[in-house]
Amino acid sequence: MGNTRLLSIHVHPVKALTGLAPGEAVVEPWGLVGDRRWMLVDAWGKVVTQRQQPRLTLAAAELVPGGGVRLSAPGLEPLTVAPPRPAGSGPGATVPVQIFRDKLEAVPAEDPAAHAWCSAHVGADVRLVYLDEPATRRAVDPEFALPGETVTFADGYPLLLTSTASLEALNSLIAHGPHAAEGPLPMDRFRPNLVVTGSEAWAEDGWTRLAVGEAVFRVAKPCGRCVVTTTDQVTAARGKEPLYSLGRHRLIEGRLVFGQNLVPVAAGTVRVGDPVRVLE
Repeated sequence: MGNTRLLSIHVHPVKALTGLAPGEAVVEPWGLVGDRRWMLVDAWGKVVTQRQQPRLTLAAAELVPGGGVRLSAPGLEPLTVAPPRPAGSGPGATVPVQIFRDKLEAVPAEDPAAHAWCSAHVGADVRLVYLDEPATRRAVDPEFALPGETVTFADGYPLLLTSTASLEALNSLIAHGPHAAEGPLPMDRFRPNLVVTGSEAWAEDGWTRLAVGEAVFRVAKPCGRCVVTTTDQVTAARGKEPLYSLGRHRLIEGRLVFGQNLVPVAAGTVRVGDPVRVLE
């Protein structure tokens, strides 16, 4: 464990879009600053992700000062979207949205051009919404949460950690399976926040508490994987892997597992190259 370090950091300002790989990031109680504070919803307020729209990966989002985002995608002029005003009456009022089983309030982007831009890219009517109060709007899954823990528009937990050694082991399994031509897979298939290197394959399965740079995290649970992992994050094409190989070799308590969900215990800044210390 002495050589385990943080290889890369990934922030996705808009859920399901391509994000950023900064050299450092601030960890807040609900995740990395700027990570998944925006998402797309359909006409009924339900989240839209790569599960339904794999072409979302062809669009990218960058952070702009103040919490806004700059959107870009092939065939569309880039668009900068300002963060909504604080929730209240009129502009800045919240609307009900649903992300999987969770129902909560979010603030729609004020500029109609934001919704039109996203709808044009998706090819369906969607709206862009913002999580204005991450400290109160959405709780972490109560089955695995401690009191007061909250999360942004991430699937269920503030951060996701993966390791290069485990990806290499998974790619070896793919290489010896019936869909070998699909491998090796890059790490972006798993859309992590923190990627560590220098550990042994699957070592993260046994971690319960770890420190990265200034921050400390508890491991809430292994991450169950979905069809998004079969989506090429460059082309939006879909295949069979890694779900086929995970189903044969990493089926744990009914879930296809790769990576670990983290909840911050102590906030701080994490930087590429920081040592990763397993505390428990």
